[in-house]
Amino acid sequence: MTIFRIDEMKKSFTNGDVEEQILKGVNISLKEGEITALVGASGSGKSTILTIAAGLQQATDGDIVFEGQYLTNMNQEQIRKIRSSDFGFVFQSAHLVPFLTVKEQLMLMLDVSESKLKKHSQIAEVEKILKLVDMNHRKDAYPSSLSGGEKQRVAIARAIIHKPKMLFADEPTASLDSKRSKDVMLLIRDLTKTMNITTLMVTHDEDMLGYADHVITVKDGLVVK
Repeated sequence: MTIFRIDEMKKSFTNGDVEEQILKGVNISLKEGEITALVGASGSGKSTILTIAAGLQQATDGDIVFEGQYLTNMNQEQIRKIRSSDFGFVFQSAHLVPFLTVKEQLMLMLDVSESKLKKHSQIAEVEKILKLVDMNHRKDAYPSSLSGGEKQRVAIARAIIHKPKMLFADEPTASLDSKRSKDVMLLIRDLTKTMNITTLMVTHDEDMLGYADHVITVKDGLVVK
């Protein structure tokens, strides 16, 4: 079932007196429990598609539809609530809070997402998710003591702790070596399937495309394949 749709998305920037069109009418449909990868040359518009779809910036024109709701008709507070409750984010860098332990990183995310779980239930949920990503044994560790792969596992755990329906991943393996990249993609794929998450991912690494259900090529602001 289609859960997320982008219709005729356009994005322009004004550079002095010149208007530059970054996206020229992008159409994408995403189904539950599937990974869709966006690929293309640098500057093709793939990261712009991701950030607009995730509600992190606004399109110039077009519609973004999530579960029948038109995000393009919502105000910033309504979009913020959807981002915090239904969307999860993984970026190239883990962006962990340096003074929080692994467990505290996830507890903070539950607070941000306004989880209705009581504190003891939150702790149990955190440990459950950390076990899923094989990081419960490091729950009391600080980011400075974690490897790059471990940091990204924690970032993924933090992105899914509130059980989002959508996961947006921007170059999630770019800072990792080939083995850790494979481990992270296996984890994203397994979580996408077992938790029925819809994942939209930007990548430049062709070795990662085998983990995606669909691959969309973006060129000069248009979907070409």
